[in-house]
Formats: sequence, C-alpha cells, structure tokens
Amino acid sequence: MDDPFDSSVNLEETHLKEGYDEGYSNGLVEGKEEGKQVGLKVGFEVGEELGFYSGCIHIWTSAIQMDPTCFSSRAKTAITQMQDLIHKYPLMDPEDLQVQEIMDSLRLKFKLLCSSLRVKLHYNGYPAEGNDTQF
Repeated sequence: MDDPFDSSVNLEETHLKEGYDEGYSNGLVEGKEEGKQVGLKVGFEVGEELGFYSGCIHIWTSAIQMDPTCFSSRAKTAITQMQDLIHKYPLMDPEDLQVQEIMDSLRLKFKLLCSSLRVKLHYNGYPAEGNDTQF
C-alpha cells in the first residue's frame, strides 16, 4: 500500500538532486567559457612577449649583418641562443612541460644580453587601456 506522505518526505531529496544536476550542467557551460577567455588572454600575453623578444633579436641580427664587429662574440652567442629558444617554444602545444622552462630561460638570457650590451630594455607587456583585455 502506498503511503500518501511518501512523496512529501522525499520532496527535499528530489529537489536537492535536481538542483545539483542543474548547477553541475550550468557550471560545465560557464567553466568552458571562462577557460576559453583565460586561455585567449594568456595566449595573447605569451605571444606578445615572444614577439617582443623576436623583434629585439631581429634588430640585433640586422646590426650584426651591417657591422659584424658591433657586438662581442659572447653577445652574438647569446643572441643565437635566444633565437633558438624562441624557435624551440612549443606554440602549438601549450601543455608541454617545457613551456615555463623555455620562457624562464628566454627572460634570463634577455636580461643578461641587455646587461652585456649596456642597453636598458625590459618587457612590461602591452599598455592596454586599463589592462583589461577583452576578446
């Protein structure tokens, strides 16, 4: 025999499960969108920094082509090493474990090279309005 109050007793449990299922589904959708936005922002920032270093290397190698004696052999070696690090950076595989190691090496090499060349260059990021880049 069915108890007339059975559905009332299970009402709280039923609503709890429905709320959990709905919240989980909404969280998946919003989590994907938030992840996409963060990924775009971080990817843009990394590309921007790599582009800055690549531009510096391009200028330095152009100077070397015009006057091969303008830099020491040590500086030329550092420029070549930076260029190799940029080419080695896994642009298409951001989950590669070497990503952070390569970027740290590139930053360090850049600082050492600027110091040895006695130039005051540093990468601060692109000066966006309010530093709140939206895609």
